[in-house]
Amino acid sequence: MDLAEKSSRHSLIPSFLYSSSSAKTFGLEKMLHATPTAAAGFNTNVDAVSQSKGFVIPTPSEPAKKIEMYSPAFYAACTAGGILSCGLTHMAVTPLDLVKCNMQIDPTKYKSISSGFGILFKEQGVRGFFKGWVPTLLGYSAQGACKFGFYEFFKKYYSDLAGPEFTAKYKTLIYLAGSASAEVIADIALCPFEAVKVRVQTQPGFARGLSDGLPKFVKSEGALGLYKGIVPLWGRQIPYTMMKFASFEAIVENIYKYAIPRPKDECSKSLQLGVSFAGGYVAGVFCAIVSHPADNLVSFLNNANGATVGDAVKKIGVVGLFTRGLPLRIVMIGTLTGAQWGIYDAFKVFVGLPTTGGVTPPPSAAVAAGVASELVKV
Repeated sequence: MDLAEKSSRHSLIPSFLYSSSSAKTFGLEKMLHATPTAAAGFNTNVDAVSQSKGFVIPTPSEPAKKIEMYSPAFYAACTAGGILSCGLTHMAVTPLDLVKCNMQIDPTKYKSISSGFGILFKEQGVRGFFKGWVPTLLGYSAQGACKFGFYEFFKKYYSDLAGPEFTAKYKTLIYLAGSASAEVIADIALCPFEAVKVRVQTQPGFARGLSDGLPKFVKSEGALGLYKGIVPLWGRQIPYTMMKFASFEAIVENIYKYAIPRPKDECSKSLQLGVSFAGGYVAGVFCAIVSHPADNLVSFLNNANGATVGDAVKKIGVVGLFTRGLPLRIVMIGTLTGAQWGIYDAFKVFVGLPTTGGVTPPPSAAVAAGVASELVKV
């Protein structure tokens, strides 16, 4: 094969597939070895490509558009991540939640975790393990949307109110205030679904699920009856969420500070997600212990018509409020919280956002960053 034929074949390859350096090298080779006609044709191609500088082929890993931190798109992404993390995880542990609720309501019948599963399987079959999954999915999806979305909002809002120096110095108070504010709103969304879920799961024959359980509940106790357990729900969920977010932020910060010998920005995304899951699991254990008495109250009040908090304390006992169903709830909430943080941060990474938590800069650096941001605005 002579050089002219080889050159004509080479010239058929689109030159824009090469980088600028490779194009120059290839062009030099063509000018040295090709015929004048082929060289002229090649130079025409190179000139055409050089003139169209706007033609760029992005790599598959390159995000189409980066989401700006604390923009409406950022909060929308956090809300969507909260829906996925809370809705899917709570639905997945419906069998555990079902046994836990029945152990709280009828401890003489459901004496342990293993016997609880055995009784449910014997009486209701495999389908009985997922009774109430629809109100669980919808209720905790709504709660997760408000919990994570409003947490990010209030964390930024309170940080701006406090200023860079006080935020860096009292960051735990920012986490606690932001998570508590978010959970107040989240529980308003959750409460009606939780009321129906508990009634469906603990009263055999009451209803098959949300579609027939909700009208039956409203007919029996009125629309306001759906919010009969809102105060105990706040009592359970607000301490739970404050512990969930504040302890997670502290645990993750200390993992990056003491256990990983390089900055978070230099860690792989898989390692960062592993840190999120580990921090979430440990935080979940603390959450379960702190919020368990109120969880017993919620289950009791939503199961009994006209019951009060005093009735629950009298029936269950003070010690029972803290201990009844606690081991199962520790396992359930630990796994649940770890999975929630893993899913939430995985979604954030998927849309191009950083994972939650990390080492907080010292107050001096935070003040400098705040001054710089203000100068940029000016």
